[in-house]
Amino acid sequence: MAAGPRVKDSLASVRKVLRNRNLRRVQLAFFGSGIGDWSYATALAVYAYQHGGVTAVGIFQAVRFLVRTMAGPLGAVIADRVPRRAFMMGSDATRAVLVAVAAVGVGLGTPSFVVYALTLLAVVAGSSFRAAQAGLIPQLVDHPEELIATNAVSGILENTYVVTGAALGGVFVGVFGVEATFWLNVATFAWSFLLVLGVRVAKDRRAEPVVSPPEADRPPEQAQLEQKSGFVAEAGAGFRVVAKDGDLRSTALLAASQTFVWGILSVITLLIAIQMLGTGPSGIGYMDTCMGIGSVIGGALVLTRLARGTLGRDMVSGVLGYCLPLLLLAALPGRLTAIMVLMIVGLAEPFVNVGFDTIPQRIVPDEVLSRGYGAMESMSMASMTAGAFMAPVLVHLLGLRATLAVPSIIVIILAFSRFARMRGLDARLREPPELALLRTIPLFEPLDPPMLESLARQVVTVEVPAGNVVISAGEASDRFYLIDSGVVEVTQDDRVLRREGPGEFFGEIGLLRDVPRTATITAVGDTKLLALERADFLGVLAGTAEGRSRAEDVVARRLAV
Repeated sequence: MAAGPRVKDSLASVRKVLRNRNLRRVQLAFFGSGIGDWSYATALAVYAYQHGGVTAVGIFQAVRFLVRTMAGPLGAVIADRVPRRAFMMGSDATRAVLVAVAAVGVGLGTPSFVVYALTLLAVVAGSSFRAAQAGLIPQLVDHPEELIATNAVSGILENTYVVTGAALGGVFVGVFGVEATFWLNVATFAWSFLLVLGVRVAKDRRAEPVVSPPEADRPPEQAQLEQKSGFVAEAGAGFRVVAKDGDLRSTALLAASQTFVWGILSVITLLIAIQMLGTGPSGIGYMDTCMGIGSVIGGALVLTRLARGTLGRDMVSGVLGYCLPLLLLAALPGRLTAIMVLMIVGLAEPFVNVGFDTIPQRIVPDEVLSRGYGAMESMSMASMTAGAFMAPVLVHLLGLRATLAVPSIIVIILAFSRFARMRGLDARLREPPELALLRTIPLFEPLDPPMLESLARQVVTVEVPAGNVVISAGEASDRFYLIDSGVVEVTQDDRVLRREGPGEFFGEIGLLRDVPRTATITAVGDTKLLALERADFLGVLAGTAEGRSRAEDVVARRLAV
């Protein structure tokens, strides 16, 4: 496909995201609170420096990272138990109160440890906000490409607010002081709360009582999950989901390797500015700007690849694009090289981030989606923290140029080793052809797109020659059938009830009422059927009150004939 049509498709995808009222509100909430968070982070660094110097800044930042890493998976348990929209609003409200109290404390000269404690509590309250958002967004989209476009737009907004938020924080601290910047963050939490309040989620399964299928009908993974007890065990469910799936393991590993290098860069940027840019500490701002510009361009490039179905391979390319330029900077240090390399590094980052956001949303079961995403985010945070801690040691032992090169080489080797797996993941993520038919079935309309796609992957094709009986009255009910092509005849006690053709379905009565087959179904001509096993069919309809209601309406109508 030529560049022109790809750009048009990308712009169409962005317009579709922005036209979706719910997605637009989530994106604006994310952007506003992100600006506030980065402004707040700048104010915190200044506050810590004023009360303890560089050592206090370093220790407090490290503790913040560690608290977020540990609290994220625990908070994600709650995000999977309650409506995710309500969780996000609760997180915004709690953080607004905590930061407001901290602002008052700063104004009154409260001891610094109180301000630090309130800040860490706010970190705990916000540690799973992104995990809840990751679980909410699939319920607001209609198609996998819209999901990818949404995550790409989020990436662009994130890279924009990182730069603008830090700059705004610097201005606010310089002009109005630390306390005023705290209040700015409170205002952005209120902004986020009000926007999320206006989001309408029509199919949040956690908002409805869930009726579990009979023990024998539950998938083994679900039964094993339910056998686990205790809050900590539930928090570990996300890690277990990732550990059991090779594609998720590779995705998490690639993301963690990239954040490890990012953690190193976050520490040595000052040295790069002094030794390679020749600007002194002020060069850090130029470096952040170069990476920010590259990230915005990279986010736009990701949008041109929505229809390619290459999320996995693009993620590998993003990791390589992040690390290969650092080898060039290590080999040819200099101002022009540094500027060019940092822009390329920024450009590569969205390719990693979009894969990291989207792949779990497409693979992880909805009931543990926030925990799965939270587990992967926690791994990345831990890896970034490790990189930040190791950077001074590496510089001391190896020097700046080798510190750029050695970790990059290791990550490059790892990325190449994951390429085949991620190419296979791309095949796994392709939309199953059976999905188009499932979308036309009224029974399945209440299902959110990821759940419907997952169901389509469970479909079994059954070819039935003309004249053959598909099911017989009185036999055990074990499958639900959809007619892809051909015609079947429905009979009961030698009486023809009706004929059904493409797009119609049968077999639901015996499954829903847990009774033997009530009619005989015979293929009139050569017929192609799509079949769902009992556990898969009952599992999805048990998930929503609307799905159960529609199924019962169909049963009542057909039994009345």
